[in-house]
Amino acid sequence: MEIKYLGTAAAEGVPAVFCNCETCRTARRLKGKNLRSRAQVLIDGELSIDFPPDAYHHALMWDADLSAIKYLLVSHAHMDHFYASDFVLRGQVYAHAMTSPVLDIYANAETLEIYREQTRREMHKEIADAIRLHAIKPFETLQFGAYTVHTLAANHSSREPMLFFIEKGGKRVLHLYDTGVLPAETLEALRAIGGPACDLINFDCTMVFGESYAGARHMGLPEDRRTLEKLTALGLADGHTKKVVTHFSHNNAPLEEVLARAEAEYGFLAAYDGMTLEI
Repeated sequence: MEIKYLGTAAAEGVPAVFCNCETCRTARRLKGKNLRSRAQVLIDGELSIDFPPDAYHHALMWDADLSAIKYLLVSHAHMDHFYASDFVLRGQVYAHAMTSPVLDIYANAETLEIYREQTRREMHKEIADAIRLHAIKPFETLQFGAYTVHTLAANHSSREPMLFFIEKGGKRVLHLYDTGVLPAETLEALRAIGGPACDLINFDCTMVFGESYAGARHMGLPEDRRTLEKLTALGLADGHTKKVVTHFSHNNAPLEEVLARAEAEYGFLAAYDGMTLEI
């Protein structure tokens, strides 16, 4: 499986869209890996986890063919993870010779409601007919294409936020953001899924070195490490598992030198925009 990190920032981006703090000024000056767009992960060029406002930017920067996406898993309805307005352009006079004419969107009821609201005024029937909507909930098993996906509950501030356990051809990917401390029922569902260990785990690291507080809807490296210990005890992580932290907020100074220190101290790989892994 090819895993491409098209964007690696939290909602506001790095530098943040309206911010002039020291971190944001430094990121604008240094550029390179210090510039981070809103989070999106692309698997094998055909399965996207989330579709942020920066998806078009991702296509320009990283040669991502957005028309090749056959399946879209949406974690929750927050705007940085689902920007539905772009889908009114997926066909008709706006797009020709698309790689995959049909797109299947898997999302919770709130997200599908937002899709309908944002596309109602401009959506052409021809385009709408090629976009199939599937309402999903946590703790379901989905089958599409070569993929099996187990949906899990996240600890986040939206209705029915989800995490994803993705399997394809013997490879296993666990996608853990946006979330704070994993809910007990999610850990129990992961116990039921069982081993072998995942090939890759993506961790929410919005807080970078910061400690999660009670009720937090995101994690930092200390909680990521505790979560990894729990997953290891469940047989879902071991020495061969790639452990990636991503979804960074500008408030926690995720500059390249800071994340290099985080990698050295915690042993996780810090994702950057455009990073590609093979598992």
